[in-house]
Amino acid sequence: MALITDEQRQQLLANGRAAAQGKRGDPYPVVKLFTPDAHATWLLAEVDPVDGDTAYGLCDVGLGAPELAHIKLSDLEAMQGPNKLPVQRDLHFKPKRRLSEYAAQARADGSIND
Repeated sequence: MALITDEQRQQLLANGRAAAQGKRGDPYPVVKLFTPDAHATWLLAEVDPVDGDTAYGLCDVGLGAPELAHIKLSDLEAMQGPNKLPVQRDLHFKPKRRLSEYAAQARADGSIND
């Protein structure tokens, strides 16, 4: 299974173009990725339109300190959890809040809980 769909990639790139033009705003996350055998989760909202690989969103690597940050999609594609399971896309994820709201809640909770 692909880490992100073509439709998600197009939306991530559109959000990335807006951010590059100074119009970042507060988008809804486009995709939720996770490790099935660890406690890492990523809610991604945009991808850099220049390199097509650098994503931005809420990153929670399971250490109790989720943060808004950049991560390479290629790094996520190569990543494996402790049982050698790859990062996967949450097929049922439907964003309910804007990225800043997810970030505030995750900081208060110490993890992404949605």
